[in-house]
Amino acid sequence: MIADLKEQEVKCIDSDLSSPEQVQQAMNCLPNSSKNILPGLKPSFRHWTILDYSRAYSSGEITPRMVAERFIAAVHESSNPPLQMSLFINYNAEDILRQATDSTLRYERGQPISILDGIPIAIKDEIDCSPYPTTGGTKWLQKVRPCTGDAWCVKRLRLCGAILVGKTNMHELGAGTSGINPHYGATRNPYDISKIAGGSSGGSAAVVAAGLCPVALGVDGGGSVRMPAALCGVVGLKPTFGRIPHSGVLPLNWTVGMVGVLAGTIEDAFIVYAAINGQLPSDQPISTIQPKLYFPLLNSTKSISDVKLAKYAENMLFSSSRQASGALRLEEVTIPEIEVMRLAHYSTIGSECSTSLSSHLEKLNPEELGWDARLGLSVYSSFSSKEYINAQKIRNRQMQIHMKIFAQTDVIVSPTTGVTAYPIQDDALETGELDYINGAALIRYSIAGNFLGLPAVTVPVGYDKSGLPIGLQFIGRPWSEATLIHIASAMQALCMPGYKKPEVFYNLLNKD
Repeated sequence: MIADLKEQEVKCIDSDLSSPEQVQQAMNCLPNSSKNILPGLKPSFRHWTILDYSRAYSSGEITPRMVAERFIAAVHESSNPPLQMSLFINYNAEDILRQATDSTLRYERGQPISILDGIPIAIKDEIDCSPYPTTGGTKWLQKVRPCTGDAWCVKRLRLCGAILVGKTNMHELGAGTSGINPHYGATRNPYDISKIAGGSSGGSAAVVAAGLCPVALGVDGGGSVRMPAALCGVVGLKPTFGRIPHSGVLPLNWTVGMVGVLAGTIEDAFIVYAAINGQLPSDQPISTIQPKLYFPLLNSTKSISDVKLAKYAENMLFSSSRQASGALRLEEVTIPEIEVMRLAHYSTIGSECSTSLSSHLEKLNPEELGWDARLGLSVYSSFSSKEYINAQKIRNRQMQIHMKIFAQTDVIVSPTTGVTAYPIQDDALETGELDYINGAALIRYSIAGNFLGLPAVTVPVGYDKSGLPIGLQFIGRPWSEATLIHIASAMQALCMPGYKKPEVFYNLLNKD
């Protein structure tokens, strides 16, 4: 059932538009000025945006080919001592330069395809993207499941002229929250390379935070876009379940996973969200009924009013997120059985992962798996059908609880994670890591977005005493992405003057 959301300051988008046309519709919703902070406040640091790149290309100040060359040099430097950040599983310099040369020629002719033309975008190695294999963070999956072409979301980006720069590192099979991969290295946090970047889309979060790409794609099955985004100080947007077609994405968890966007700003996340939206391919089963697509009018002179916000009564807000949320009018809500919901989600995602891989795992030498993934899959395969069904009963009950809350409020506010980035242990580099205590704290506030399919977004709002980023999360009704983007934009404007430059940051536009 799809209720009328009655969202404020939004624009209905024609479902028959091409990807470049949809991107242009998103651009028409943005303010003419590139300023996205409150008047009179100047940021100490901000990420270069899609608009910054596009303007630099159009003016001839720099070319996509030059950016690609700087990108390749930066990835090489970050991959080797002393940094060894393990951001990518695979990238192909020749392919990147070919795409960049084609984009440069289009700008020279004055005919860029869209504002995304020439923009470097990284893809999590859970999403098919030619010419790369899709490993899922393993050493074996690509051998039994070859990549035969681009995923739906990647095709949409390619149609816009984006430069697809490679496959980012991830926790093996998405079966963890740290982003430590024993095969491809531990993805390191650009704010402190001794700390985790988070998982499982840690590589995508870290490449954005480090300035290598303004945007990257991830997949969020249990906070896997939002958690690393929060830990690395970037924006993470997870749409409603079923909003983005999943053709070409590893089917590791078919009822909780969703392609998401990681970006330096909410506006850039919105632009890419617009690009990858669209009608389902005719050959793909439709698992959900999609309502009309609405874009937020971020250029409106009217503010959205009377939006009701609620916070978890029990949540442990960090001082920075407490200060940021203090600027909002919040009502407390109590969501019973949060821990029960977390365990039910774990049973669901684990059962779906082990079932999707069962035919391959039967023939697999266990030594090809990292110790953490081996242990995780062992637990996953122990779940019974009765436990899975019971988890779905809990899911139904929690959906009813949340719908009652959304009858009284529009958006739920919470910290994105219960802890900030923690240290990478030396022994985890070889074995991988299953840290139940930290893992449970990281994922605690992310579960509703996946288990119930709700849209959610995280925005950086401050730092802990060690200078590590903290994110604030907004969770909305199904299909209310436009409202969430509105609220995230307002929170970003409030917090951007306090943003800090990461320890590791590559200035690909070479500007002050």
